[in-house]
Amino acid sequence: MDLSPGVQFFIGQFGKLFFSLGSHFSLTSLASAFGFAMLWLVIKRVQRGRRIRLRTLWRALFPHRILASRSNYADAGYLFFNVFVFGIVLGWAILSYQFLSNTIIAGLAAAFGPMPKSALPVIVERGIVTLLLFLAYEFGYWFNHWLSHRVPLLWEFHKVHHTATVLTPLTNFRVHPIYGLLFANILAISTGVTNGVANYMLGETAYQYAFSDTNIILVFFIHTYVHLQHTELWIPFSGALGRLFVSPAHHQVHHSNNPIHYDTNFGSCLAVWDWMFGTLYVPRKEPEKLSFGVDPERPNAHTISGELVDPILHAGARLKDMVRAPAPLPVAKRERA
Repeated sequence: MDLSPGVQFFIGQFGKLFFSLGSHFSLTSLASAFGFAMLWLVIKRVQRGRRIRLRTLWRALFPHRILASRSNYADAGYLFFNVFVFGIVLGWAILSYQFLSNTIIAGLAAAFGPMPKSALPVIVERGIVTLLLFLAYEFGYWFNHWLSHRVPLLWEFHKVHHTATVLTPLTNFRVHPIYGLLFANILAISTGVTNGVANYMLGETAYQYAFSDTNIILVFFIHTYVHLQHTELWIPFSGALGRLFVSPAHHQVHHSNNPIHYDTNFGSCLAVWDWMFGTLYVPRKEPEKLSFGVDPERPNAHTISGELVDPILHAGARLKDMVRAPAPLPVAKRERA
């Protein structure tokens, strides 16, 4: 048996994950997040008049309580599964961003005629497309996230992400495969349609500025504070800043199992969509007492059965009930922890 294709796939996925600048888990972004987190802790200790000790900072960033938790081990398993196992079958299920973009351009040209070529400099055209695609990504992220909380059938799959009882950058990979497919398709639609409209209006093809096919603006946010959203470091943005950007504290509130925090802060980097649609919760400057995890004490928490199989069974039961008694979908309710 020739194992070389499998080995090559594994090496390729490993390289994309850790060494691609556009990766959501690149070593450069992790190192940058570590630096920002360390700087934040140093500033806070200086403000409180405390000594700066490397051991103390290290323990604050990597507490044993989090590292040794079953939830953290499960997150590591999700990283391996979603990148190296499910990645094998992911491609065929995603709507083509390029196909949608070309279809939109052709449809608009057929309906309204071709647009004259823009007189704008190339750098301006690419800048416009880059900004619009970033906003489209953010809206697609927000809409998918909002939908997954509001529709009970979809909540069964997204709930997996909220079963995490501790937060680390690995928690970003704690997603059910079916949720991942829905997310990828919604992003393909939001960005594909936006790119098609933008390129039609410009009268020619203009490509976004990107690293490894990842929008350069998104890469910037990944290298600043996005990783810190899945940590337990209380770094809040308040005032106008808190209505524009999703700080680490914003997202920690989103994961809170306190009912007052339910169904808030669905954005990725930007809080503007939450602000516009009334789902924004701006965190306080002082740390709020939070706990995480949906029903964390159940026997099969953080297991393959509980996190991969049960959501399918529960979703099937909900779908069966919907078929038996068609009715408007109720708002998804998160189980109390």
